[in-house]
Amino acid sequence: MARRKTDATNPKDRWDRHWDRYAESTRANPGQILRRRLITRLLGDVGSDACILDLGCGSGDLLAALAETFPQAAFAGADQSQSGLGRTRQDLFGAKLFQFDFSQPDTAPEELRGWASHVVCSEVLEHLDDPAPALDAAALCLRPGGRLVVTVPGGPMTAFDRHLGHRRHFTKARLIETLEGAGWRVETATAAGFPVFNLYRLVVLMRGRRLIDDVSGRPGPLARAVMALFRVMMPLVLFDSPGGWQIAASARRPD
Repeated sequence: MARRKTDATNPKDRWDRHWDRYAESTRANPGQILRRRLITRLLGDVGSDACILDLGCGSGDLLAALAETFPQAAFAGADQSQSGLGRTRQDLFGAKLFQFDFSQPDTAPEELRGWASHVVCSEVLEHLDDPAPALDAAALCLRPGGRLVVTVPGGPMTAFDRHLGHRRHFTKARLIETLEGAGWRVETATAAGFPVFNLYRLVVLMRGRRLIDDVSGRPGPLARAVMALFRVMMPLVLFDSPGGWQIAASARRPD
């Protein structure tokens, strides 16, 4: 009998393990507040017939937040991880959920093809050796004229980022280049987060590999206190500045 691929080589195993270990700390991460503000702002007025797909939805925190912001919209989530989708299913009734490898666009479920008026791809592209196939999957799921909203990390890569499998971090110019290289027309690009988000990321950088254990399972008291402090401060960030370390963009595919 053929042996099943191990966690090191099987993306589904790796991401199941990730969400089993880090779902709680991800939910408490103050960077989530900033990313949700950016995504909501870049989505704009989605309209009463909006269908929003979260490509790489993980454990569903972003989907749940968007459902509160846009209660009139229909929602779907896609992820490689069955563990993440299981957590999403617990918290978000009524959303369509799909497990597929969006680094292989042709595996996109037929039900999703051309379904979405808006696709959100948040904190995904940095994990991929080649972001282009995931961007092609987003295009396959969008209606003609639909909008894509992307967030990716900027600034220095921390030990924790490497532990999570980050391949690269972005600048605003690099994200624009990546999107345009995949056939998208960028409408807005921003480098957000200065100064509070940058300061939070510097704390993560200084903590080094110790953070891996700090936030595994239920975060420890020190990690919870630091994250709570920065959640309070996060509304003070700038939407766009040369020094922002949270990169985001909205784009469309030319007809």
